[in-house]
Amino acid sequence: MNATYQKYILNFKQPSGTSRGILKIKETWLITLEKDGKIGVGECGLFRGLSVDDVAHYEDILKWTCLNIHLGLQVLLDELYKFPSIQFGLETAFKSFNNEDPFKLFPSNFTDGTDSIPINGLIWMGSERFMKQQIKDKIKAGFSCIKIKIGAIDFQTELKLLKSIRTEFSSKDIELRVDANGAFLPSEALEKLKMLSEFQIHSIEQPIKQGQWQEMAKLCEETPLPIALDEELIGIYNVTKKQELLQTINPQYIILKPSLVGGFLGSMQWINFASNQEIGWWITSALESNIGLNAIAQWTYTLESKFPQGLGTGNLFTNNFDCPLQVKNGTLQYNNNKNWNFNI
Repeated sequence: MNATYQKYILNFKQPSGTSRGILKIKETWLITLEKDGKIGVGECGLFRGLSVDDVAHYEDILKWTCLNIHLGLQVLLDELYKFPSIQFGLETAFKSFNNEDPFKLFPSNFTDGTDSIPINGLIWMGSERFMKQQIKDKIKAGFSCIKIKIGAIDFQTELKLLKSIRTEFSSKDIELRVDANGAFLPSEALEKLKMLSEFQIHSIEQPIKQGQWQEMAKLCEETPLPIALDEELIGIYNVTKKQELLQTINPQYIILKPSLVGGFLGSMQWINFASNQEIGWWITSALESNIGLNAIAQWTYTLESKFPQGLGTGNLFTNNFDCPLQVKNGTLQYNNNKNWNFNI
C-alpha cells in the first residue's frame, strides 16, 4: 500500500469571528492510500492554535506516517497518540479504502438519503447587526437549535441579542446554545451564567479556559444552566486521566470533536465514560473540509443521538469539495443525486 499526504488551505467565504480572533483561512491536510488502483482518503483536521498537535514538526510526523503505513492502522494509532488529527485522518482513510465506495464509510439510512441528522445553526461573532441577521437567516432556514458564539463583543450587547431572540421566540420554538470558548474569568463566570440563564439557554460551552479543573468543578456544581466541556477534553490522552477529569468536574455535557480528541476511537472512550456518569454528549466538526465532515457525519448517525449535532460547517468555505452533504430545514442530509468532486 502506498500513502501520500497533501496540504490544503480552505478559504472562508467571509471572515468568521471567535473569542480567539478572526478566521480567514483554515489549514488542513489530506492523506490518501492507494493499492492496485483502489484508493482511500482521510483528512487530518489540524486546527492551528487549538489542536494539541499544532507543532512545528507536524509535516514530519505526516511524512513518517506515510512511510510507515505498512505497520497497519492499530499500530499507527498507538504510535500517534499525541497526534489526534492524524489518528482521525488514518481511521477515515483506512475505512474509505476498505469500503466499495470510498466516500460511504458507514452505510446507513443517512447515506441512503432516507434519514437526516438534526444540527444546530452556528452564529459567528461580529457586530450586533451582523449577528442579528445571521440569527434571522438560520430561523428562516428552518433551524430549531441555534448556537451563538459569545465572549468577543460587549457582554451587555450579547445579552441584548439573546433577549431580542427570546422576545420573539420561546424556548419551545428555538433551543439556544452559547459557546464562550473559555472567554470568562473564573471570578466573573458564575454571575455571567446567572444573567444568561434568564434566557432559557440549553447549555454553555467552555465558560472558562480549560485546565482549571477545580474552578470548573465548582462552576458545574453551582451553575444555573448546564455546562458543556469542549476545549477541556483536548490533550487528554490517558484513559485514567479522562475518567479523572469527568469525575472531578462532573459536567452536564461534553462535546466531542474527533479531529481534536483522537478520532472515532478516542471519542468513543469519552462517550463511554460520560455515559457511565450520566453525562450527556454530542458531536461537533472542527472546520474540516467536506472529506472530514462527511466521515464525522456518517459516524455520528450510527451513534443514534437525539441531540442536534454541530455539523453545519460545510458551507463556510469558497473552495470546499462538492459532495452529497446538504443542509436543509435545520438538518444535515445526504443527497445521492449530488456527486463528489474531489480533485486537488
